[in-house]
Amino acid sequence: MLPTRNILMLVLFITVATAFTVAGHRNAPYKAKWLVTKEGAVRVEGSTNVNRFSCSVSGYANADTITCYKKNSTDMAVALEGRLSIPVASFDCLNKMMTKDLRKTLKETDFPMLVIHFISMDKYPELKLGQEQVNGIVDIELAGTKKRIAVNFNISVNNQQVVHLSGTQHIHFSDFNLVPPKKLGGIIKANDKLEVTFNINFKVMADQN
Repeated sequence: MLPTRNILMLVLFITVATAFTVAGHRNAPYKAKWLVTKEGAVRVEGSTNVNRFSCSVSGYANADTITCYKKNSTDMAVALEGRLSIPVASFDCLNKMMTKDLRKTLKETDFPMLVIHFISMDKYPELKLGQEQVNGIVDIELAGTKKRIAVNFNISVNNQQVVHLSGTQHIHFSDFNLVPPKKLGGIIKANDKLEVTFNINFKVMADQN
């Protein structure tokens, strides 16, 4: 039989070890992985001095993933790792001339991809039925220039557990050192401001604390 002092020391050791185990679990990184599905779309809308135009990409061919990290289970902010690579050649303006002009303006030959790098969200979404708003940060890489932008994400989940992420953001040609296209010697000129609307779908592949 152990002496009373040894029993007390053993109890103290077990208590301390348990506390460190619990604390370690509490501070363990949170990790979830989202797989981008094919059903998605990106639309760019703009205007000229005479009319409006709309160009879009329907569907997403790459099996990209977005990984979400948190420092611990109680931390609100979420770091993101992953990107979407969208071929500039996939943009269709439903007008051959306009489509050609947009792709040329975006320097498709030298920079064939529009890349969206996901940086962070202010919280991990609850992923329940009904729409939820989450503030995020992304880097948009276009025509060789990268710009960091704050985005308001609208996130919802359907009955098949598909995560729908959508949002609208205003950017400018000049943000990426691009000159808006113009025609007829400058008589018709596109305005600098663009409205980008995105609808992206994900499947949650892993979710653990």
